[in-house]
Amino acid sequence: MARIDLHLHTRYSDGSLMPGEVVDLARQAGVTALAITDHDIVDGIPHAMEAATPLGIEIIPGVELSSRLDGQELHVLGYFFDWQDPVFRDHLAQQRLSRNVRIPRTIERLNALGLELSEDEVRAKAGCGSIGRPHVAQVLVDKGYVQDTREAFERYLKEGAPAYVPRALSDTRDVIAWLRNAGGVPVLAHPTWTLCRGKPLYRLCACLKEAGLLGLEVFYSTHTRTQTSRYLEMAKRLGLLMTGGSDFHGATNPGIQVGRGKGNLKVPDTLLDPLRRAAR
Repeated sequence: MARIDLHLHTRYSDGSLMPGEVVDLARQAGVTALAITDHDIVDGIPHAMEAATPLGIEIIPGVELSSRLDGQELHVLGYFFDWQDPVFRDHLAQQRLSRNVRIPRTIERLNALGLELSEDEVRAKAGCGSIGRPHVAQVLVDKGYVQDTREAFERYLKEGAPAYVPRALSDTRDVIAWLRNAGGVPVLAHPTWTLCRGKPLYRLCACLKEAGLLGLEVFYSTHTRTQTSRYLEMAKRLGLLMTGGSDFHGATNPGIQVGRGKGNLKVPDTLLDPLRRAAR
């Protein structure tokens, strides 16, 4: 059975590698199909396609969208949508705008705490892509204020930390509708993370299914066997499609490998055809 990876990030959002470099790592790992799922941006997709075509690796259009439902932040993955659809791209631009508003305020709070860094330094880390807190964390590491990005979030950037600034997020039901209208398949990302933050997962998924959710990320780098089995059964009971991926970020989240997660991840390629059929 071939190996696939449907959750990967590049420098177009908060990953450390360019799409071509991620594709090369996928080739080395024996991955035959992958989805670049950068946050709120699809600009890395054509570059991944260019790199993957000579290698015979399939690139599935993907994205990861942040949203909020009843005060709870949720991430929705999208697959097989028309990534060139102008209406959908307008929605993505609005998502990125909320990041552009948030980051300067975060920097102001860090400056007030005595940590010297500038917006220009953070934007240089983001490069060609969507700016976010991981880029702030990388600057804090470079300047020696923290040992690694994990410490940056724990001490300064996570919710409840002194430099945390809440982000204006779209309603999850709207995000699902954007993806469906672009012909895509919306999937609830990393359910363990979601489970820790709000209402019971089964009830949440049932509610979101009524709003158009089509899938659940069952296979994931940090899932235990028990968790994977639980989410697989939940997806079956709710009639949701199953997806999976490493959530690879490169150096910004070390220890996660393309296609293999923490070493034991195996996302079956049999998940792809049901996703294709669900897209329209």
